[in-house]
Parts: sequence; C-alpha cells; structure tokens
Amino acid sequence: MRKLATAVVAAGLFFGGMGVAVADSSTRQFDMTTTGARFFGKYQWQPKDRVPSGLHVDGVLRDDKGDDGHNVYLQVKVEGYAWGRHNGVQRKDTRVNEVYRDGAVLVTDEVRVKVCRDRGSLRPDNCSPSRVFTR
Repeated sequence: MRKLATAVVAAGLFFGGMGVAVADSSTRQFDMTTTGARFFGKYQWQPKDRVPSGLHVDGVLRDDKGDDGHNVYLQVKVEGYAWGRHNGVQRKDTRVNEVYRDGAVLVTDEVRVKVCRDRGSLRPDNCSPSRVFTR
C-alpha cells in the first residue's frame, strides 16, 4: 500500500512539473504597429534550464511606408538595462529571430518591446506603446 501511495505521489509531482514547464514555454502571437512601421510575430519564454534561456522573439519587422525615406526599428528593454535596438531596412521586411539571454532576463519576469519609425535627427521618432511581456 505504501509503495502504491509513493508511486501516485511521484507521478503527480512528475506530471505537475511537466505542466509548469509547458506553461512556461508556451508561444504567444503579437502584433505591434505605429505610423510607417509594423512588427508581427510570436514570443516565447524559454525555461531557465535551457541554453540559451530567456525571451525568444521571432517575427517580421516591416516598413509600411516605403516611400517616406525613413527606416524602422524594434526596441527591447530588459528591466535594469538600456533599450536594445534591431534596425530594419527601408522598403523591405526584416526577419527578427533573437533570444534575449542576458543574465537579467533569467531573474526578471518582464521585458518591454516597441516598434518605431526613425524619422531622422530633426524630428522625433514615432513609436508604438510599449508592450510588457511577463513570464
């Protein structure tokens, strides 16, 4: 009887742990737009025991107004660090497939992402509102 109870408890812990791992690594779709720029794709929080671990972003950065002469870029911010930047190409789609694996990503539960249109040095860039992705 004790062996059976031990086996049931062990199986419950095993399958419960699998559920947490699957929930932690689920993929979510998202779409961000601003005037002249768009990013659409998916993100996934990878488990902390996986190498590389962190936030995996996979999608397409698009210049929606190719004739305006402005570039587009994607910005990502991990708590406590400056904004990171991925530049796009004018009049083209740019594939972004990046794992943000800084040490801070392993201990934080949120990352901010926004898409922007680079309007040069005289006019301010226009950016979408920041999206917060939580673990």
